[in-house]
Amino acid sequence: MDAALGPPAGLAANREDLTPMMSQYVELCAAYDDALLLFQMGDFYEGFCGAAETIARELEITLTQREDSTGTYPMAGIPIDNAATYVETLLDAGYRVAVAEQVEDADEATGVVDRAVTRVVTPGTVVEDELLAPGNNYVACLARADAASEARDTKSATTADGVTDAEADGGTVAKAGTEPDAEPTSESYAVAFVDVSTGEFRATSADSWVIEDELDRLPPPERVASYAPNPDAVFEREAEIRAAGALLAYAEHTQAADGELGHVTRLTRYDPHERMGLDATALRSLDVFENTFDEEHTLIAVLDETACSLGRRELDRWLRRPLLDRAEIEARLDAVAELTRDSLVREEARELLREVYDIERLAARVSRGRATLLVECREELDALDDVRGLIGRAIQAEPPAEITEGGVIAPGFDDDLDDLRTTAREGREWVASLEDRERERTGIDSLAVGHTEVHGYYIEVTNANLDAVPEEYTRRQTLKNAERFYTPELERREDEILGAAERANAREHRLFTDVRSEVAAETGRIQDLADRLASLDVLCTLADIAVENDYSRPEFGNDGIEIREGRHPVVERHAGFVPNDADLRGEPFAIVTGPNMAGKSTYMRQVALIVILAQIGSFVPAREARLSVVDRVFTRVGASDDIAGGQSTFMREMSELTDILHGATEDSLVLLDEVGRGTSTTDGAAIARAVTEFVHDEIGATTLFATHYHDLTGLADELDGVQTLQFAADRTDGEVTFLHTVAEGAASASYGVD
Repeated sequence: MDAALGPPAGLAANREDLTPMMSQYVELCAAYDDALLLFQMGDFYEGFCGAAETIARELEITLTQREDSTGTYPMAGIPIDNAATYVETLLDAGYRVAVAEQVEDADEATGVVDRAVTRVVTPGTVVEDELLAPGNNYVACLARADAASEARDTKSATTADGVTDAEADGGTVAKAGTEPDAEPTSESYAVAFVDVSTGEFRATSADSWVIEDELDRLPPPERVASYAPNPDAVFEREAEIRAAGALLAYAEHTQAADGELGHVTRLTRYDPHERMGLDATALRSLDVFENTFDEEHTLIAVLDETACSLGRRELDRWLRRPLLDRAEIEARLDAVAELTRDSLVREEARELLREVYDIERLAARVSRGRATLLVECREELDALDDVRGLIGRAIQAEPPAEITEGGVIAPGFDDDLDDLRTTAREGREWVASLEDRERERTGIDSLAVGHTEVHGYYIEVTNANLDAVPEEYTRRQTLKNAERFYTPELERREDEILGAAERANAREHRLFTDVRSEVAAETGRIQDLADRLASLDVLCTLADIAVENDYSRPEFGNDGIEIREGRHPVVERHAGFVPNDADLRGEPFAIVTGPNMAGKSTYMRQVALIVILAQIGSFVPAREARLSVVDRVFTRVGASDDIAGGQSTFMREMSELTDILHGATEDSLVLLDEVGRGTSTTDGAAIARAVTEFVHDEIGATTLFATHYHDLTGLADELDGVQTLQFAADRTDGEVTFLHTVAEGAASASYGVD
């Protein structure tokens, strides 16, 4: 075990000799031995021994020492006020962090201050706003469907031995039962995902390669999928129940003192095959969310004009899992089309979405629409009037940050609370006027009325004026240059003020708890509303993008892909762009030739991105687009070593090709770029030909195949449904100019040494 985790060996062995506080520290370390413990001491979180050394090293802070009656220990601490930054660094370094806080007032403690772990912060269970990225933050649990006997005990999700964390691009995966084999097999697995920060909770089961795609598609702050809730869904596989149960137990364990996750109210089963398949390779090759240069040259950067974080997460989700159902696609396109026709509605809706609490006005603006999705949004927005009304009546417009400060409950909500507040206020007003009255009555101009936590209210008179003190004054405290007194009336008023204030605070806390419970009972409705707001935000964004960039509405049929004057949505934002056509209807396999830098790869990516945009319900960068629904997009684009994975360029290329040949169907879109270049020319040409023939003969997928193997173009004469396309260049006076236009036929020269 890491020396930073668990109870320090030296302290645990001599626990009976430790001070009460250090004994408490050891006890909490033992209870949370899979996490780095931050132990509150006043205004700091401290760590001792091995934990202190790790904290000091990772956070680059000073390692100090603590000395008590039993010895000297390494110690390192961070200030509570800006602990979030330090915790984020520890999470990035791969540690879980258990936060042990003082749960007892130090001034009222009779012995060692009571402490308890209130949160276990992990990469997948972060709920603190300052640590959350705009997207979703998942923790996933995996269970093998055919190994039920190996993972019966969901307690494994709450113990260090039963659950391990694996990096999923930085996300957290809690594994229940056995791990999948390294190589793809026909075994079935179940996986459950929960976002503790939002309450999103989903589960599915499928063959191992499908589940592997689901996990690969999950970068740390993003959701895998979101579908309409189905309360009648049947979880036919026990593995789904085990994965979901283990995950929920693990997530609740990380909440420690907060206990159950009351906002995780529904578990929705989904089918990965009900959305377009886009694996991590395709997302990466198409620069959907990231590229090798920066975040600006990506599809998400082009599209993300969302007004709120709800919309940003929804946009991410739509791009990761485009639709397959044509009716759903058309419903989104109808909504986008209607929004494109009314810029005022779009502008006002997006302005209000930036302040999503103003849902009444938002509903009124949206109500003008007739598109089904917009009407559904309006109906959902109207449904929370009661919750909004309760909060408006109960909570002050600008409440304090802490309930303990009072002043959270609005005047007029509770008569008893109002009476107590009135009593306390009138008492304070009487005390406030006492100073002027007593100065006038006694003739002592320097007389002052004050208050301390220890002695309460007092009347202070300097030593020079003690002869003028009335007989009814009773001495309360003697100072160097003054005396402090109280009167029977002041004492009575003090009891009245403090009693009323104490009862008011207690009642206010109860009322706040009741209101919070009532609102929490409506979590499901609030989450439904959030879903509608998120969808509306994305629809408005897609409409804005369509208008700003001259996108057109795609049409769907069954004849394949036909695009007129298509453009690459990312490239056109950063450079001049030459539109190109793509007609893959009668001849769905296109062999694309031409010199490097002529535009072959951009052209292929452009077609794929137009298909993806259309199937999320977006207008597309083209004059016209007539498409068939694509079930999966596969890419074999670019070539590089995977040193960490132990794969050469050629091995990685063959691995990706294997995935395509096993997973593609006649409804898939396949992009192949320079297949075979990772080996010798002879072998590469043979592989390229074999792949072409297999995809053509056995799969029938719509395919764009860019190649420098000129002999491959001869297949257009041998195989039905194969066409050749070329990107031409102009050579004049020894200068080569790339035209970036696609034409029929095969390129006659590569210009590789020009």
